[in-house]
Amino acid sequence: MRSSVLAVVLAAGLAVSVRAEDEAVRLMTLDPGHFHAALIQKEMVPGVDATVHVYAPLGQDLLLHLGRVAAFNNRLENPTRWRLEVHAGPDARARMLREKPGNVVVLSGRNRTKIDDLLASVEAGLNVLADKPWIVEAAEFPKLERALDLAAKKQLVAYDIMTERSEITTILQRELLHDRAVVGTVGPGSAEAPAVEMESVHQLLKAVAGAVNLRPAWFFDTREQGEALADVGTHLVDLVQWMLYPDQAIDYRADLRVLSARRWPTVLDRAQLVRLTGDRQLAPSLVSLMQGERLDYFANGEVSYTLRGTHARLKVLWNYQAPEGGGDTHRAVVRGSRARLEILQGAEQRWRPELYVVPVVASEAGFVRAAVERRLAALAEERPGLTLQDEGGRLRVVIPDGYRVGHEAHFGQVTRRFLGYLKDPASLPRWEQANMLAKYWVTTQAVELSRRP
Repeated sequence: MRSSVLAVVLAAGLAVSVRAEDEAVRLMTLDPGHFHAALIQKEMVPGVDATVHVYAPLGQDLLLHLGRVAAFNNRLENPTRWRLEVHAGPDARARMLREKPGNVVVLSGRNRTKIDDLLASVEAGLNVLADKPWIVEAAEFPKLERALDLAAKKQLVAYDIMTERSEITTILQRELLHDRAVVGTVGPGSAEAPAVEMESVHQLLKAVAGAVNLRPAWFFDTREQGEALADVGTHLVDLVQWMLYPDQAIDYRADLRVLSARRWPTVLDRAQLVRLTGDRQLAPSLVSLMQGERLDYFANGEVSYTLRGTHARLKVLWNYQAPEGGGDTHRAVVRGSRARLEILQGAEQRWRPELYVVPVVASEAGFVRAAVERRLAALAEERPGLTLQDEGGRLRVVIPDGYRVGHEAHFGQVTRRFLGYLKDPASLPRWEQANMLAKYWVTTQAVELSRRP
């Protein structure tokens, strides 16, 4: 354990036993093993009780979580006022369900047991706000179906934290995609030249909320964390169906066909694993997965599939570390008959996503530009300040900095949407349940297919 983390927690006065005033939404965080659990509390959220109950085994995951929330409370600018009641010990889930001091369970940690935690919470009459992925293996799919069906019957809200829907370039790509004057028609494409391509590149060594993000040893066990397509791949699959068929239910039995999938490892040595985990001695569970001094971490994957006949190809990559001054990257391309819509995020874009419109035929460039300008003008009341920059062969949508709130802030946006559904469970769109099943069917089927010789 890190004494410095424990000292921060105690100094912040987080582990107290003070009940806050009774409010409508009372959070219970169960076994927070991922920093996303803390990001739910990066800002104070109106309507949410300031006291949050944390149920977890006493260990590194819990201490790191408390340290992150303590940092939010102690920051100089806009500090939070969270009060944590910490219930540390074995059988955390059983104790939480027995005591039930709240009405919303927050899940962000070990992915292998997440669906069991989620299903048990719904069975106990609790709402759930859960980080992706909910399942990492195809064998868990029936549990997912049961959890969603039961939540609907009990009028509970079980909501997946899909932060990428809140990214401004993605929102605008979706808006332009359905303007035929801009894009034309999106054809079916082919496996070799898909209509939709996405690539997401992440870095294992990174800083979050101003501090190096240490990863628990179990993060590098894909049996616990899930492989690339089952984990980060959930975001990409979600975006494909969310953009191509907005507000429509996808039937995983009839609308989807997984064509091919592959996986390959990021090779990590002992020194890199020590740096990533912060442990002087690697956990025996992690050492058991290594071949000598190296670990083949299956953190990379690619899947080709069709959605209602439209071809999509998605790729997820994890590097050890970004190049100097770099970070995570994202690429999303939708090919229309008149123009391509491209989100690019790399060195040229100063590592932040930018949206481009690329006319297919040079002679139609003027027509496409006028169509984009009309669409941006139509969006001006809701999103003022959007303009267009001609970069020679492509058009860049110039997005005011005020719309670029960043990945961490997206968690607050998702939480607010969740709270809106919590006030009126009937307002949760019906297509969300079907599309949850569709999303996890693609990811888990892809993982199974990628493992075949």
